[in-house]
Amino acid sequence: MFEFSDRIKALPPYLFAQIDRKKKEKIAQGYDVIDLGVGDPDMPTPEPIVKAMQKAVEKPEHHRYPSYEGMYSFRKAVADWYKRRFGVDLDPEKEVIALIGSKEGIAHFPLAFVNPGDIVLCPDPAYPVYKIGTIFAGGVPYIMPLREENNFLPDFRSIPKDVLKRAKIVWVNYPNNPTSAVATKEFYKELVDWAKENNLIVASDLAYSEIYFDGYKPPSILEVEGAKEVAIEFHSLSKTYNMTGWRIGFAVGNAKLIEGLGKVKTNVDSGQFQAIQEAAITALSMPEEEVQRIRDVYWERRKTMVEALRKAGLEVVDSKATFYLWVKVPKGYTSAQFVEKLLDEKAIVCTPGSGFGEYGEGYFRISLTVPTQRLLEAAERIKSLII
Repeated sequence: MFEFSDRIKALPPYLFAQIDRKKKEKIAQGYDVIDLGVGDPDMPTPEPIVKAMQKAVEKPEHHRYPSYEGMYSFRKAVADWYKRRFGVDLDPEKEVIALIGSKEGIAHFPLAFVNPGDIVLCPDPAYPVYKIGTIFAGGVPYIMPLREENNFLPDFRSIPKDVLKRAKIVWVNYPNNPTSAVATKEFYKELVDWAKENNLIVASDLAYSEIYFDGYKPPSILEVEGAKEVAIEFHSLSKTYNMTGWRIGFAVGNAKLIEGLGKVKTNVDSGQFQAIQEAAITALSMPEEEVQRIRDVYWERRKTMVEALRKAGLEVVDSKATFYLWVKVPKGYTSAQFVEKLLDEKAIVCTPGSGFGEYGEGYFRISLTVPTQRLLEAAERIKSLII
């Protein structure tokens, strides 16, 4: 009787929704499922943030409609954090906007700058929302392969000129989900120069900037001279402060790009609950030691799981950031086949690399979002499957 729109028909099934459904089926059958699928931190939100929220939610002024672009105090806290963390100066009024989680901003951004038929350059494998937001805007995703031999960085200078003439936006995401690859300021400098040459918007997803190890500290693209002329950067408090369920993020950068995103948001949402923004100010003002404590937990889990998987005979891609491991599938399986076998026979949820795009084939992703002992148990189950 009712038929979905063409844009809905064009969408691939949303990967994480499918995984969640299969996991629930396995749990209902009575299995002890170890979920290493979705990147959802298992640690609680730090207590100072929770207490700030408890106080803020009692304030009557927060019970009314929030501002569309976010409270000035929140945007000022974002600007102050960027200055401390990256040395980047931002105007809280024009170069910062609050988001209902960075996913919302990433999905809405193409609506402001992409016309039907315009091309958006999307990495592959990648977070699915870059392509999905493009499709919703009537744009055409053009795939930039991320290959291991190129350290999972796009070779953007190989993109044909006829594609570039129609292109509006190029998406990048470092530290990277799903590959855990990282980028340097030199890479960003080359990207900014190339974007200027081709009149392109650079959209940088920096959600994992605070989960890093081994002496590496991820840069922001906005640290590069001239980046603010072409770039917008999306960020989230979800991973840094264990706040995935709070749905609070922000975008920063070029004032025109922020304005465009703001125009979309004023027409489709009414802003984020101000009590959450107030709690987020506390998060952004927290001592670095609190973030380091969270980082240390992931470092220990990563070290333990990498050692266990390599002892089991699996190839794990070296990483210096994120709480993901990007692992090569054993010979004889596709990504989907191996992950399905893990769930069916060992009650372990992982994510097939092919779910992030065709160039993710041959890999699967593990999220380090369960305690170390459960990771070791998962490694033993995986080992028993492949021996």
